[in-house]
Amino acid sequence: MDRAEIGTEPDSNWFVGATFDGNVDQTPRFVREGIWENGHDDKYLDLVRSMRPGDRIAIKSSYTRKHDLEFDNRGNAVSVMAIKAVGTITENLNDGKRVQVDWVKASVKREWYFYTSLKAVWRVVPGDWKADGLLRFTFDGKPQEIDRFRRAPYWRERYGPKLDEHRFLWAGFYEEVADKLLEHREDRRALIEGIHEIGATTEHLSYLRDKFDDGSAGPLQDICPFTALGTFNRSMTDENRKAIAGELARLLGVEAAVPESFEGIPVLNNQRSWFFAYAAKRGDGDIDALWNVFAAARRFVESDEADLRDEFIQTYDAATKLWGVAWNLSTGLYWARPWDFLTLDSQSRQYLTRRLGIRIPAGSAQGACEGEAYLTLIDDLKARFEEESYPVHSFPELSQEAWLQRYPERDEAQEGDSELAVDTDDEKAAAREAVQVAAPIEPYSVDQVLKDGCFLDRSDVERLLERLRTRKNLILQGPPGTGKTWIAKRLAYALMREKNDNRIRAVQFHPNLSYEDFVRGWRPTGEGRLAISDGVFLEAICDASASPSSAFVVVIEEINRGNPAQIFGELLTLLEAGKRTPNEALELSYPDAEGNRLPVHIPENLYVIGTMNIADRSLALVDLAFRRRFAFVTLEPMLGVRWRDWVVEERGVDPDLVEEIARRILELNARIAESLGNQFRIGHSYVTPTRRLEAESTRTWFIQVAETEIGPLLEEYWFDAPSTARDALERLVSGW
Repeated sequence: MDRAEIGTEPDSNWFVGATFDGNVDQTPRFVREGIWENGHDDKYLDLVRSMRPGDRIAIKSSYTRKHDLEFDNRGNAVSVMAIKAVGTITENLNDGKRVQVDWVKASVKREWYFYTSLKAVWRVVPGDWKADGLLRFTFDGKPQEIDRFRRAPYWRERYGPKLDEHRFLWAGFYEEVADKLLEHREDRRALIEGIHEIGATTEHLSYLRDKFDDGSAGPLQDICPFTALGTFNRSMTDENRKAIAGELARLLGVEAAVPESFEGIPVLNNQRSWFFAYAAKRGDGDIDALWNVFAAARRFVESDEADLRDEFIQTYDAATKLWGVAWNLSTGLYWARPWDFLTLDSQSRQYLTRRLGIRIPAGSAQGACEGEAYLTLIDDLKARFEEESYPVHSFPELSQEAWLQRYPERDEAQEGDSELAVDTDDEKAAAREAVQVAAPIEPYSVDQVLKDGCFLDRSDVERLLERLRTRKNLILQGPPGTGKTWIAKRLAYALMREKNDNRIRAVQFHPNLSYEDFVRGWRPTGEGRLAISDGVFLEAICDASASPSSAFVVVIEEINRGNPAQIFGELLTLLEAGKRTPNEALELSYPDAEGNRLPVHIPENLYVIGTMNIADRSLALVDLAFRRRFAFVTLEPMLGVRWRDWVVEERGVDPDLVEEIARRILELNARIAESLGNQFRIGHSYVTPTRRLEAESTRTWFIQVAETEIGPLLEEYWFDAPSTARDALERLVSGW
């Protein structure tokens, strides 16, 4: 018996394309014949074999639209998915090609926005609000909650109802420039002539001179769209960038306003600003290959026609093989469609690796990743962008954050981001004189700590900072859920007076962590050998020593879960505020990788913040010698006015219920304190939502927290009196 017979909701719902064989819509034939067919002989075969009788299926068509929408899209293209027919799978022929379907053709094509897919076969499972909404819309005829999508992190920047939430307004200008450039694909004479006319008014386009087979030089006679976009995306002042962008916009007939600033937009190296080689080295089809990928990229992001993904991959791989393209191609695609394509310039690659922990595949001759891997990376990131807690929620935000991190500059000549097609002395001099725009500092202060959701008083936060500055080492201890980890990182920002994760190292202590892991020791290499390697703390010492004017912070989670005296080793002595000097330097147990035993000291500008859960009975007391080197501050559960106001305003907790939640937790804490001690109380983090609650969901959310988070903790507390734990939980949710 299948699911259709027993009436259960299917675990798999399939949204499939129906356009192939020369872009012919097969929907009428599929509905007439009671089937759906995979239009590929070598793709999606396993997915099709996964379809089961009883699974629901919908024929969809995905595209983008800017006009005639039922909401204000602020001029941005919107992803649209039309539902053309729905049905239930009745039989799978297990050939990867065809399934039998009981179709119900849609009487009127219905359009769904935002949460769409360009894949020919898209499996959607229930359980997520976006997926649940799509399934109700498609199979039950329910309306889409459009405003909920507009407020969601991935779409808020473009379509959110509050205009002051919108950044990256420059994206519309870049997209329109790209669209207008595409009109010159077949005949580029007017384009290159116009760019040279702009160049006659500014020295910043003097690099557009070619070298020919006979050894002569002259104005560039052809250009690719990426190099054209690069004319105002090079290292120069914003005023010069705006001037060139404005002239190019007039040449192309662009109506969007020239951006007021270019924050976070990657630029070309002034000495490597072409995407192709000199005429003397250039292949006949090189520039055309760049136009091909430019055009294929737009078609790919605007439609789910079956072969467009393959076309993009083929043109992308062909372009990356050209001399001088490499990683720059991704940057050019990002300029053309900032919301759809990821830039893999050097700063973004470092951000992806260091901050997001994403490995970037490399595969082409010049090191850049191949087209399939590039699109897979984009798909994976887009899925992450929809997560409320992810550090970034769009490609423009990722690029800006990478820019703000200010990673050390790399040697672009060796890295291969691009190649320059000019090398005259004048142009080299101009490149040396180009203004390098430094990434701005994002200030952070006690005011920002409080604004972000700290429920301590200002005086308490200032006291914590004062203790950290003077003692250099601080332990935040307290019952579970009192925000120790959260406050530790915000204190680090406030100490540095800027939000800069590049100067914070985080590590968690545990019973298996050793001195060799944390400071220095022998570790296996990829070749199966052992090599001396520096640990997190010694790396932080080196970073701080190299930048004495900047504060660096090491945050140690659960510092009492390891053996701090053993893990720090001889550096425990040097932690003292009075011993942060070269005069107190000590030799380490292991020499460095070169065999040297140079004395090491902990610099004044390196601070340590540890967190410690004092309710954990499995941990031994911290070594007294270790305690002497730290200031200890105990954090308490904070359920006062500041907490109540914040969870109502920022997290959507029902204002009529917030007092009751606080009362119930306070009563539970009084009972815990009387029975077990203050250190076992429940902290406010348990009842502080991590994201904004939906309307009228406060009761449900609180019950879920009580049953799945607080309840198990109470069972652990009263492991020898389970009835006491059950009674405490029942009181917590009584009447709700």
